[in-house]
Amino acid sequence: MTDPRHDPAARGFASDNYSGVHPEVLEALSLVNGGHQSSYGADVYTAALEDRMRHLFGEHVETYPVLTGTGANVICLQALTDRWGAVICAETAHINVDEGGAPERMAGLKLLGVDTPDGKLTPELVDLRTAGREDEHRAMPQVVSITQSTELGTLYTPEEVAALCEHAHSLGLRVHLDGARLANATAALGVDVREFTTDAGVDLLTFGGTKNGALGAEAVVVLAPDAVSHLKHLRKLSMQLASKMRFVSAQLDALLTDGLWLRAAGHANAMARRLADGVAGLEGVEVLYPVQANGVFARLPQEVSRRLMQRYPFYFWDEGAGDVRWMCSFDTTEDDVDGFLDALRAELAH
Repeated sequence: MTDPRHDPAARGFASDNYSGVHPEVLEALSLVNGGHQSSYGADVYTAALEDRMRHLFGEHVETYPVLTGTGANVICLQALTDRWGAVICAETAHINVDEGGAPERMAGLKLLGVDTPDGKLTPELVDLRTAGREDEHRAMPQVVSITQSTELGTLYTPEEVAALCEHAHSLGLRVHLDGARLANATAALGVDVREFTTDAGVDLLTFGGTKNGALGAEAVVVLAPDAVSHLKHLRKLSMQLASKMRFVSAQLDALLTDGLWLRAAGHANAMARRLADGVAGLEGVEVLYPVQANGVFARLPQEVSRRLMQRYPFYFWDEGAGDVRWMCSFDTTEDDVDGFLDALRAELAH
């Protein structure tokens, strides 16, 4: 095929999954493609990724590259629960809202959602779901799952994660972190990623790459090896063992080379901040949550959103309330944001 079947200049704010592959990741894939390498992870690129993850999170960690974020989350939660187990999460959590019931159907567990004002759990909110843990008539809470950055674009501080982990562990619960946008959180917080993961007491996390410039690459990272067993078997059982794993590992390795993962995520965050600053003060537009990563949540008239969507794709978050979500990506430009703002102003004046 010599011509793309879409307009390469097209831009939108619907999802950071809409973007293409970062050029440095594409270059890495091209370099990996030559010759033969062992399959199913017995290759030099997966070994190199393991070394990078240990440098990032600690010498004791174990890394299992996978194909999808949902697959990574299901593996993590399945590894931490018994057949009678339950997972406490925010009501808005991706595992609860956007994974088609996969955690419950595939992992055989119960999700216990908690309503939160900002997408973040607290020890007090966790306690709302831990009463009667030993009652055989109820699913037993065994895991607390948090998302960083959250589905509402907010961030946990290292201190907040540490407090949650300490409280969860005191109750005999493990902690999973869904890090689909871990890079955005790390770039925004400006701290070492260990401060709100390994050092804070997180047991297991999903390391996201796809939303940050990868073609399709995620990883399960075990921060507390004593928390799980036989995870490699769970990965295969969950249909997430890639035969040509070098192409998955090389993408994550490329993102972790020379700080690319933080540069890409930091740029996306900055574009979201530019967008939020641009809508501030516009009559008829209300920003709903603090803009701390690469997403902006706003409320505006539905008819304005519908017209604007014809020019720049994005989603309703709550159509009845008029709430929308605007996401920025590693390849969002200042001109993209400014063009969107001009279009928004025009539609508001329509």
